[in-house]
Amino acid sequence: MTLKRRAFLQRLAGALAALGISESGLALMSDRYQQALAQPTRRKLALLIGINQYPESVCDCSPAHGAALNGCLTDVELQQELLTHRFGFQPNDILVLTDQAATRQNIEDAFMDHLVNQAQPGDVVVVHISGLGSQVHLSNENRLVSSVVPVDGLLPSAEAPVIHDVLEDTLRLLLQAVSTEQVATVLDLGFMPVGRTIHGNLRIRSRPNAPSGQISAAELAVQERLRSQVARLPQVQHSPESFPGLVLSATSGNHIAVEGQWNGFSAGLFTYALTQRLWSTTPATTLRVVFNQVIGTVKQIAGLEQQPALSGQKAQRQGLTSSYFSPIAMPNADGVIRSVEDDKVQLWLGGVPATVLDNYGASLLTLVASEGIAVPPLLQVRSREGLIGKARLLSGEGSSLMAGQLVREVVRVLPRNVGLTVALDASLERIERVDAISAFAPIARVTPVIAGEQPADVLFGRALPAQTLTASLSPQTLVSPVPTAAETPEPAPQPGSYGLFSLGRDAIPNTLIPEAEAVKTAVNRVTPQLKTLLALKLLRLTVNSGSSSLGVRATLEMLAPEERLILQQETSRAPGKPPTNKVTSLLIEEAVSTLPVGSQLQYRLLNYSNQPVYFLLLGLDSNGSVFAIHPSDASSLAPDNHALIAPGDTVIVPPVSAADWLVQGPPGLAETYLVFSRQPFEQTEQALQAERPSAEVHRMMAVLNPLDVVQALLQDLHQASSGSLASSEVPADSYRLDVNDWATLSFVYQVVAA
Repeated sequence: MTLKRRAFLQRLAGALAALGISESGLALMSDRYQQALAQPTRRKLALLIGINQYPESVCDCSPAHGAALNGCLTDVELQQELLTHRFGFQPNDILVLTDQAATRQNIEDAFMDHLVNQAQPGDVVVVHISGLGSQVHLSNENRLVSSVVPVDGLLPSAEAPVIHDVLEDTLRLLLQAVSTEQVATVLDLGFMPVGRTIHGNLRIRSRPNAPSGQISAAELAVQERLRSQVARLPQVQHSPESFPGLVLSATSGNHIAVEGQWNGFSAGLFTYALTQRLWSTTPATTLRVVFNQVIGTVKQIAGLEQQPALSGQKAQRQGLTSSYFSPIAMPNADGVIRSVEDDKVQLWLGGVPATVLDNYGASLLTLVASEGIAVPPLLQVRSREGLIGKARLLSGEGSSLMAGQLVREVVRVLPRNVGLTVALDASLERIERVDAISAFAPIARVTPVIAGEQPADVLFGRALPAQTLTASLSPQTLVSPVPTAAETPEPAPQPGSYGLFSLGRDAIPNTLIPEAEAVKTAVNRVTPQLKTLLALKLLRLTVNSGSSSLGVRATLEMLAPEERLILQQETSRAPGKPPTNKVTSLLIEEAVSTLPVGSQLQYRLLNYSNQPVYFLLLGLDSNGSVFAIHPSDASSLAPDNHALIAPGDTVIVPPVSAADWLVQGPPGLAETYLVFSRQPFEQTEQALQAERPSAEVHRMMAVLNPLDVVQALLQDLHQASSGSLASSEVPADSYRLDVNDWATLSFVYQVVAA
């Protein structure tokens, strides 16, 4: 892609870049980011940079399939669609630099011409950069600095020792030279050199090694000119060593940033999670909770290796006035109409969660704004390629359809034959991969692939020795398996033992053993865990806090060792407004909600709809075990013994008197899913009753058949939505879930040692 302005090619403006990004509240960060974009101002300017096509002489590796990265252009597209259709940026005010256009000179010129020379006090400026980051050793100063790697950032050599990257000091000065304090910078890249480009089944966004070189005299002169320009800004006060506004970074410190792969597209985990959540938020949404969900989404895939963070001069500012961050009412959505031809409609679906989009069937969407339309059009997705869906007009007035209109999910259609894809780790020898493929073949609904080549859900590989990537980055976080109990750590696995890992190579509990074994033996041993992981995948496909019209709210509270609010979620498209929540400000502002082992928890569930709703709680603890919790008090039970919340009522799960939900070890991530429906969970209850003693009908219980339970849950939700669409319009081998009839809220938190 070429620059839009010829002047960029003649203008010199210093811009090297990087970031020392501290760990702070991503929830707080997201609040400021959302509000800074949504507030009414005279102008909103954006500079979006994405680079996939790095030559080997720049990226210090052999690019796979011709590209060092695969998802950076998708990141730019995600951000551009969000800014244009959600936050009202004018297309002419968004400048995009990708691949060969993203040279260091062009980046510097773009900053100067598009942002520095145009932005006025009070304007909003957004800068997004996706690509490779790096650490660079300044040989003449004997120190390390961070940098953003432009497409022409040639590695320094003995003959040509000059550094061609965009260095941290220059990037900070370029941002400080912009005449507004309302600057949001999104950086989906990392800086830590880890000696490789693939981590598990994820691609690392940093140079594998730290080059050594020197800053040129010309670069130092550019920095000095920028300092003089910043000093002359009359209305903007910048701290000399801080980035202005907010810096939203995919990672921080000695951690990695990665991109993921889905069917038909790749994207930065951070960018997709961030932009997708911003599509569904409203001014009334508790944004701290929303962005805790963002970081939870990242960690569900990358594990603890990626640590999104916030820095910048405004990062810790409290009590911002409404005139500064006053959001405007903007419709939330799941996608945008790209084109219309007769009854064929092309949709951009970047507002749908990536895991759901990967399994999107013949789902139904309608227009966000359908006032004045007698019969609102109903669109059915017929096929999908990447983020683009091809739909047909199923019913309603097709004449009202036009490009640029926002669409929302109405009925989610999911295939019944969703399977689990297992990536075979790159560290396996060829004969090990052959044996693994043969061993996985007879397991129903499980498909093996080679890591790094195709999308996957889980990784199969060998236990790594103590000198692992994680150990080298953070002594507190080990790639070797976590102990099965906080008090009795399991023996360290031998390098010859096999097990299951997250895509970011965090060990999945109870899948590694201390003895060496054959590949086939290991695959047979972990088959029960594969069924649990498939159940978890299916459960995640029901999460719809952004699209559900069922008015519910859930708040996670800690009762001991101290009382505090941890997380809160509510549906964003329910009719009317939820009751004013006076305790939201008490929610913790941590980047990841952490709970010590032994904490006593409860959920406070509110039904603010005009009809009763049934509910169910399923969870996965940090030991990899699935559990269910039912209310113990008869007041929350319907006559048929199903858990029920009346309109306007609140239910505590479990009740304070029960005191039986204590966080168990080991340290790791835990997930909880609150599922609400207008109809009782009859088949789910039957599946749970099959293994539950009658005396413990309403207590916390282990779920030993999670796949059966989750499949029964999907069937219950399907039955609850049976009146929403003629059966002839949906494939027989699909579940159809109406957003008016169900809601699933997901909570992710980190368990730590007490």
